Amino acid sequence: MTEAVYDIPQDFSQSPDPYALLDEIRGQAPVHRARLRGEVPVWIVTGYDAVVQALGEPGLSAGLEVAVKVTESVPVAQRRNVLMESLLATDPPDHTRLRTVVAKAFTARRVDALRPRVQEIVDELLDAVAAEGKADLVESLAFPLPIAVVCELLGVPFSDLPKFRYWSLGLAMPPADQATLARADAKRAEMTAYFSEIIQQKRMDPGDDLLSVLCAANEGDVLTDDELVGMALMLFLSGHETTLCFLANAIVALLTHPDELTALRADPVGLPAAVDELLRYDGPVVRGVARFTTEDVAIAGTVIPKGEMVVVAIGAANRDPARYGRPEVLDLTRSQNAHVGFGHGIHYCLGAALARLEVTTALETLLRRFPDLALAGAPEDLPRRPGILRGLSSLPVTFTPDR
Repeated sequence: MTEAVYDIPQDFSQSPDPYALLDEIRGQAPVHRARLRGEVPVWIVTGYDAVVQALGEPGLSAGLEVAVKVTESVPVAQRRNVLMESLLATDPPDHTRLRTVVAKAFTARRVDALRPRVQEIVDELLDAVAAEGKADLVESLAFPLPIAVVCELLGVPFSDLPKFRYWSLGLAMPPADQATLARADAKRAEMTAYFSEIIQQKRMDPGDDLLSVLCAANEGDVLTDDELVGMALMLFLSGHETTLCFLANAIVALLTHPDELTALRADPVGLPAAVDELLRYDGPVVRGVARFTTEDVAIAGTVIPKGEMVVVAIGAANRDPARYGRPEVLDLTRSQNAHVGFGHGIHYCLGAALARLEVTTALETLLRRFPDLALAGAPEDLPRRPGILRGLSSLPVTFTPDR
């Protein structure tokens, strides 16, 4: 392996082409030295096989408790909060226990039962803009759709959308400066208080929703109080932020690839497979997820010592030419598309089926109702959403008004 150390900038996920740097790093080696924001030393894993191995490696921890021990890059303000008790930041056996409790809400049967409601939500959102002939599809669809669905799932009022909007802007930010961190901590505290109050209401008056199920598990000593609140926050944040970015990116990809879009309109049966290709091509998680070595770990022939931070680059794996033919090309008919856009192993996204349902329903309805849907401006001028997820802050489009 070369001695070069690659710098991964803070705004990396929002750069016009973040894949070019990942391609360069992967061309050197599937596991390489890098720095985040020019200061945090890490290892970055970019090859598809290496990423799959890393995501299933027990010597790589997802726990924030481990992160605190491994690196001083985790600010003091972030070192103790209820999200540390969630699925995203725990290892077995706690992770197994937590996942077992919540997995029942994401069975194929339960997700399929949500299909009519998801369609209703999409129709209502598009009805509100159909007569205008133009819309911001982030504001009118990609943002409210997953929030409405996660509200339905958790049993919280959609009328609190303004609060959710305020909280969501800033909680997906990278750890940049103390002012940003302070704002994120304040929002996290407000969300913690909000969900703590909702949970108390569910305990007194349970319903047919996921939070009521989690409250019952809490009363049965399966979950601690912190785990219960942490699970609620995790489900809310992961249930809408990634889907928001996924849907907006997918719309842009389709509208900037007219041949693929025309073929999809001619054969909408291929939409579910197309959704997976859209996620592979330009998903919300580009830089990837952080892990921390609890022992010396060999990945793709490179030994990463104990006590190191490892960035598992999902976006790089999904563009690996050793795994995909012409990975830089959007090909909605691509077969054997076993991407890692939803992760892999024990941390594979629990809500993958629900995200697919939301994005598939939204795209099918958009294409059917607005056959001349087009970007209102140049794709390179679209403003990007700040944070670690690759997404858009607005998506202006035009179409023939549907009155």
